[in-house]
Amino acid sequence: MMSTYARRVAVSIAVAAALTGVAACSGSDSDGGSDPASGDDRGKSGTASRLSPIAALRSVEKSTGGADSAQVESTTTMGTMMSMKADGTLGWADGLTGNLTITYTGGTMADQMRQLGTTSMEARYLPDAYYAKMGDKFAEQSGGKHWIKYAYDDLARLGGGSGAYMKDQMQNTTPNQSVKLLLASGNVKKVGEEKVRGEDTTHYSGTVDVADLAGQSSNLSADQLADLKRQLQQAGVTTETIDIWVNDDDLLVKKTEKGELATGSMSSTAYYSDYGVDVSVEEPAAGDTADFKDLMQTQPAG
Repeated sequence: MMSTYARRVAVSIAVAAALTGVAACSGSDSDGGSDPASGDDRGKSGTASRLSPIAALRSVEKSTGGADSAQVESTTTMGTMMSMKADGTLGWADGLTGNLTITYTGGTMADQMRQLGTTSMEARYLPDAYYAKMGDKFAEQSGGKHWIKYAYDDLARLGGGSGAYMKDQMQNTTPNQSVKLLLASGNVKKVGEEKVRGEDTTHYSGTVDVADLAGQSSNLSADQLADLKRQLQQAGVTTETIDIWVNDDDLLVKKTEKGELATGSMSSTAYYSDYGVDVSVEEPAAGDTADFKDLMQTQPAG
């Protein structure tokens, strides 16, 4: 039988990876798309760099949100709790799908992962559930099962507000959350033209103060703004500085986010390439999968 400690560590690590791995690469887009008024901002390729920052970002939001999939690479640091990197492919045409390899590179989470025999895990995302492959040492203590399944409905029921937030993140995800944040910031500016991995890009920057978010005007609809503020508050975000780099096809190629959480400082960097890449995901075999809900029922609270 799996020890209580090993079970608790495996569950907590996989939950953290589920959320931070995707959030670093992308973000929620639960309103279903950009403001219809932004349609006229989209012209031929590269128009974003010649428009005002707000008009340009509306074009980028529409182009990136409609690209359906991309290759992603990201790094994230959250205080002393963890530093991690993720790479793989994500699709968002009909719910979130994708494959990521998530590796903990430092912090207390990496220390805990080492006790499970690995600092790296495979993550698979399907529209109704997330799967985390925990490795052979976990399997030795879980009846030979390597994977943990997290049905999003179970997360919402068991996790309260944070579970509902995670479900929303997992089921409604595109890379253009950072663009929405800049639109909401009210102080977005064009920094200049820069190279990113050899590609010509335009750099934009802005800062979001969550306490002031409701007072911002016009760049997002009232519903979009309220939804965005709710998500940030649930994640414990107080302020966040966002920088994005956009190519001549009005597609996001890089983003950085630095912010203050309720638990400390956070920073992340993500790169996007191969928009439209094929994303193929298989559900792990049922016989090799332990259910998060069952694990929670067999471990002490907390």
